[in-house]
Amino acid sequence: MKTLLLLSTALIAVPAAAQDQPVSTTNETIKPQLPSAIPSAIATSPDGSITVTVATDAEGHASYSVSRKGELIVSPSRLGFLFTDAPKFDRHLRIERVTRDKADATWTQPWGEWKTIRDNHTEMRVRLAETDGLKRMVDVVFRLQDDGIGFRYEFPEQPGFKTVNIAEELTQFAFATDATAWWKPAFEWNREEYLYNRTPLTGVGTAATPITLKLASGTHVALHEAALVDYAGMNVAKVEGNTLKAVLTPGAGAPKVTRTGAFTTPWRTLILADDAPGLYMSHLELNLNEPNRLGDVSWVKPGKFVGVWWNMITGKWSWATGPQHGATTARVKTYIDFASANKIPGVLVEGWNVGWDGDWFGNGNAMRFDTPTPDFDATELARYAKSKGVYLIGHNETGGSASHYDAQLDRAFGYARDHGIPAVKTGYVTDAGQIERVDPDGTARREWHEGQWMVNHYTRVVTTAAKYRVAIDSHEPVKDTGLRRTYPNWVAREGSRGMEYNSWAGKNPPEHEANLAFTRMLEGPMDFTPGVLSLKGSDDSDILSTIAKQLALYVVLYSPVVMAADTPENYAKYSQAFQFIRDVPTDWSDTRVLNGEVGDYVTFARRDRRSDDWYIGSVTDENPRALTVTLDFLDAGKSYTAQIYRDGPGADYKTAARHSIAFESKKVRKGDRLTLALAPGGGQAIRLKAR
Repeated sequence: MKTLLLLSTALIAVPAAAQDQPVSTTNETIKPQLPSAIPSAIATSPDGSITVTVATDAEGHASYSVSRKGELIVSPSRLGFLFTDAPKFDRHLRIERVTRDKADATWTQPWGEWKTIRDNHTEMRVRLAETDGLKRMVDVVFRLQDDGIGFRYEFPEQPGFKTVNIAEELTQFAFATDATAWWKPAFEWNREEYLYNRTPLTGVGTAATPITLKLASGTHVALHEAALVDYAGMNVAKVEGNTLKAVLTPGAGAPKVTRTGAFTTPWRTLILADDAPGLYMSHLELNLNEPNRLGDVSWVKPGKFVGVWWNMITGKWSWATGPQHGATTARVKTYIDFASANKIPGVLVEGWNVGWDGDWFGNGNAMRFDTPTPDFDATELARYAKSKGVYLIGHNETGGSASHYDAQLDRAFGYARDHGIPAVKTGYVTDAGQIERVDPDGTARREWHEGQWMVNHYTRVVTTAAKYRVAIDSHEPVKDTGLRRTYPNWVAREGSRGMEYNSWAGKNPPEHEANLAFTRMLEGPMDFTPGVLSLKGSDDSDILSTIAKQLALYVVLYSPVVMAADTPENYAKYSQAFQFIRDVPTDWSDTRVLNGEVGDYVTFARRDRRSDDWYIGSVTDENPRALTVTLDFLDAGKSYTAQIYRDGPGADYKTAARHSIAFESKKVRKGDRLTLALAPGGGQAIRLKAR
């Protein structure tokens, strides 16, 4: 059966692999009112709650505004472009044509937090044309769901404007009222790995997206982008008052983006909700991406993994060869045995290949991604892992030498395929703006991780890996913008401060994960690497968490590939708590956010895709809380056993009682209520096992 994808004002057939199943579509065109321009264009979401208005003023500036439930969210905000080699596209514009579409479709994710996703939207395409000068034209396309909007620019083919060199977008987001903002800085040396600030909107500097806002009315807004393809990543900067403007990530040359012929920009997205949980429940980002381009992706396997990693992070072992080398044949076999005994399918190995000796930070040109070190017997380990029902997960650290990696992609992923490695974790450890690009003529340049050239590099990596049936977990990545729908082998990314920061000085504070739930996690899966039950980092330093919170993170911070980050020895010490890590799945058929406030607390419930079991994870900041949840998501007529892992007597992230944990079991049914008692810096994890 063919399926349909809505594009422009037509319905175009796409392969059945896209799995889109349309319910209904309509197509309407408003004829241009020539010779007079159209004064304004208005679109509403399917339920009428969201309205977008596009208009031009007396000088021909184009703007858009957004209202929700009668509340003005975004005041008239500029649209347009600056170019490096042409006049800006900003003045003397008129609305020349408006066309409309709508669609209501469902599609199925091969893996994810929801099995089936509905895409119910209206669309308005507004043709902006210059009335003098170069007579250029740009379409601005708006998609409206009941929970938010996306809009993008589409450049048609046009004479005299075949190559477009973009210096900057003039896109603005003029919020109608002040708000509380949660944001992290852009263009700093440590890429996206910063803690979130909580400030008034007027206190935002230059921020990476997503940026999350709570307006004075209580309405929540998440500003981000979708379908970042062959373009520079968007950040936002304060203009004045409550207005933010788009700031594109630079590249090695003067234009931030260069495109030829007809092209589209990424979608600029605004998720709108009554509360923080509503932000997370939106499917806007995924729906704005193109369907699966890879065809059959049954070879992409979600699952947990352990790995030769935490002992490196804490300094016990090394990536470099020598007496403390972690990736030796003997040590990896120990982890394979542990994984096999605990029914954990994967073992991550870092530091297995030639190139780690010496100073590789920011210079990975010695890395060879198909050449093991002498003390790593790749053939034997592939055989041994297979005999134990376990697979290895590879690691390709580039040290920021992206062109060097480009030249080895086929060899790297051919090696992975030939050694039974279904997934590879990639890394780009270098300061922001220091990615090494080498052009065919030998010219060396420096790029940013989210500039156009690197956006295209990450896509090359994912598509090349797909040829060899290898999945990618990107670290030091370009931000997630929903491309896992288009390339389902792009299973996870890092892109924020993960567990490793808990090993070092300046640890993640207790509020960090409650911040992530409504900021970074709105992008998509994050490889946070939870599960350090010892609660110990480098130099025996204390992690600011309880054991129960470490368990809850497996439900709260989603990734289809998720690590049990601690060592086998430490899991043996906390074997009863480790049982939850053994049980919890990584692939879900349904997800509910039961409660939450940004940076304070959050509770998730997720349903296992392969059983009728549900799992609950709840975390808090530094404050203790008692949260009541109603089990109205359970199946009627079924009984469940609630296996509860909660903070124990006196549990507190600040004291030795951080290790206090209690276990209990009770029978529950649909509609029952549970009270989740969370200690300071604590959490609770529950398996609801269907009987």
